[in-house]
Amino acid sequence: MRLLVFVAPNDFKDESLDMVKMFLERWKVDNVLTSYSKKDCVGYHGAVYTPQLNTNKVDPSEYDGIILVDGKGIDTYKLYEFRPLLDLVMQFSNSGKLVCTIGNAARIIARANVIKGKKIAKPEDEETRRAVVLFHGVPAEDRYVAADNIMTISTSDDIENAMPSLLERIGVK
Repeated sequence: MRLLVFVAPNDFKDESLDMVKMFLERWKVDNVLTSYSKKDCVGYHGAVYTPQLNTNKVDPSEYDGIILVDGKGIDTYKLYEFRPLLDLVMQFSNSGKLVCTIGNAARIIARANVIKGKKIAKPEDEETRRAVVLFHGVPAEDRYVAADNIMTISTSDDIENAMPSLLERIGVK
C-alpha cells in the first residue's frame, strides 16, 4: 500500500498531518508527502515538512489513494480552484482509488465534482457545507463517512476514530 498525502504550501493543520502520518507509519503504510511548493511547507502551528514530491509530478497509477490535509492554506491558496489539483483528484476518484479529505479540504473534492450523491462528513464551516451542497454532495451529521472510494473526516479530532475504516479500505489488516 502506498498513499499520497497532500498539504498546502503553508498553514496546513499540523495536528492533522501528524495524526495521519503516525497512523500510516504505525501500520507500515508507505506514504509520500506532496505539495505544490518546492520549499519546506510550514504548518499553521509552525511544523516544517519537506515535500518528497512536487504534486505536478504525481502519477496516480503509483498510489493507492490520496489524503488531502485541511487547514487555512486551503483557503489562502484557493486550492479548491486550482485545476491541476482538481484534475488529480478526479483521476484518483475515476480509477476507484481512495480519496480522503479532512475538514475544509472537502471543498477540493466538491469542486473536483466527485461527490455527487455521496454522504460527506459533517462540514465544520459554512463555506464547506455550501460547497458540498452546491456540488450535490449530501452533508451528514457523522464525524467521518466512507462512501464508495470517497472518505471524509470532519476535523483533526476525528482522525483517530476514522483511521481503522481508512486502513480497511486500502486493505490493511
